[in-house]
Amino acid sequence: MQTIFNSTIVDRIANCGLVAVLIMDRVEDAVPCAKALLEGGVDVMELTLRTDAALGALEAIRRDVPDMLAGVGTIIFPEQVQQAQDAGAAFGVSPGLQRGVMDEAMRLKFPFAPGIMTPSELELALSYGCRNVKFFPSEPLGGLSYLKSIQAPYAHLGVRFLPLGGLTLVNLPDYMNASYILAAGGSWIAPRKLIAARDWTAITKNAADARKIIRQIRG
Repeated sequence: MQTIFNSTIVDRIANCGLVAVLIMDRVEDAVPCAKALLEGGVDVMELTLRTDAALGALEAIRRDVPDMLAGVGTIIFPEQVQQAQDAGAAFGVSPGLQRGVMDEAMRLKFPFAPGIMTPSELELALSYGCRNVKFFPSEPLGGLSYLKSIQAPYAHLGVRFLPLGGLTLVNLPDYMNASYILAAGGSWIAPRKLIAARDWTAITKNAADARKIIRQIRG
């Protein structure tokens, strides 16, 4: 999330401490899923562009669940930036860092967080003005131990990270105790199988359990 990233959006993400990453197969599941997350205290989500239902789901949530801050993830082609913005995405996220996508996000003044996993990628993100970036895949790379090492040379710049990949309720406290973590993300809050089963109660519980941990640590 770069210099053009609205501070209000960044504050919303930081205050929630969580970004629920969703793979939505049916547009009709979007609104009840968003409401289930809100009931559990999670008001930030990322709808991944891995299915044809993603943008339609975003539009439904923007229309019927205005209290949800809904962004779009898995933006890997430049044209998807415009598509996400047109559908009403509050922000965009990508698993990696591609110059074409970054250039388009800058051109459209679209709030965007590229994914990084090395110091070189982080420095490229910094060259675009990014101060909040996605860290992916977190646990397979070495988790918080690895992230602590690579963030140290850039700490004076106020860089914060949104780690995704392998986060669970078990390791969530470790991440939340790190001052350079903007928020934690993952599909474990509302996994695809629970959405398919329309088990909104389980999704609400996952969200509430995670939010309880965050409140205990961050207040």
